[in-house]
Amino acid sequence: MQAIIFCGIQATGKSTFYKERFFNSHIRLSLDLLNTRNREARLLQLCLDTQARFVVDNTNPTAAERARYIGPAKAAGYKIVGYYFQSVPRAAVLRNRQRPAAEQVPDVGLFGTAGRLQLPTWAEGFDQLYYVRILPEGGFAVEPWQTEAPSESSIPGPPKPAAS
Repeated sequence: MQAIIFCGIQATGKSTFYKERFFNSHIRLSLDLLNTRNREARLLQLCLDTQARFVVDNTNPTAAERARYIGPAKAAGYKIVGYYFQSVPRAAVLRNRQRPAAEQVPDVGLFGTAGRLQLPTWAEGFDQLYYVRILPEGGFAVEPWQTEAPSESSIPGPPKPAAS
């Protein structure tokens, strides 16, 4: 049993990544689709009750928001896999503006999520963690998480290996 938790601001490729990698194998929990936390909680519980593999395709910017999925999934015996999507707000704003108007997120919402963003940590209960970035030529690069230390810049990037 596998629970996958996505983390990253809007327009960083999470839903596209789901469609490319997990569409045929994992149920998608998404507030964009379900519209309410109640519906989302009910679908999460159904996944846990039936031991279905699932992906949480939300921004999940804080440890507290990720805990609503990690805690119950861990208690049900799931392996927890996290994917952190590179979150460069300026680039995300440009990608967001390429979406159909009905799917665009207001800039203030995107920057608000960026302001709350906390890098995931092993202490949250992840069994595996990955860093994902969109490649300039299209597609995604996925790298194993190396450390909990944030990048030296103010924009989170791939975690740097710890110095020996």
